[in-house]
Amino acid sequence: MSEAMPQDLTLREEICRVGRSLFERGYLHATAGNISLRLPEGRGFLITPTEACLGWLRPEQLAHVAADGATQLSGDRASKTLALHRRIYAAEPRAQCVIHSHSTHLVALSLAGVWRPDRVLPPLTPYYLMKVGPVPLIPYHRPGDPAVAERVAAAIEAGHAAGTPLRAVLLERLGPNVWHESPAAAMAVLEELEETARLWLMTRDRPDAPAPLDEARIEELRRHFGAVW
Repeated sequence: MSEAMPQDLTLREEICRVGRSLFERGYLHATAGNISLRLPEGRGFLITPTEACLGWLRPEQLAHVAADGATQLSGDRASKTLALHRRIYAAEPRAQCVIHSHSTHLVALSLAGVWRPDRVLPPLTPYYLMKVGPVPLIPYHRPGDPAVAERVAAAIEAGHAAGTPLRAVLLERLGPNVWHESPAAAMAVLEELEETARLWLMTRDRPDAPAPLDEARIEELRRHFGAVW
């Protein structure tokens, strides 16, 4: 059994709260998707169990896995996607929570064709730039393929090198992985990303399809809000 710290129950409850909220609002469905959290002081990770419905999770069901990524200390059997999440944490030290979903409009976008491989959506709204920023497409691999983790890590590292750090990637046919400093903050990234995909799919084929924000407006968002693009 793992030695629980006093704050661990609060963290477990927060993961369950976020999972339930996303499930009830349709961002997650069935047993698709997962949430992980990097515990402080090198104590490993919490992650939702394999084949679990995130709308009905109890805090004690969450898997506690040691920092080696292989030793499970408590909870139900950990999701196999922990390997990808650990690679994200290693590539992005600021990430403390990762959420993966099969959100409908983002999966549909990957099927119908993204705006650009390095930016799956155009800069349509100011809040998309401020809360999300550029999101690259990761070409399809079977679920759990180790090559996906390497491609995601390479995209994160390329973003840092270009001065445009990432908060999300879109896995073709599988949906997004998003990350931030807490479950609530990662949830906000997912919400903004999914809603922007919905707006783009609703409007992009119209004769009067909206134009992306121009460079002058993007620069204004960089200057005033630290937006990344």
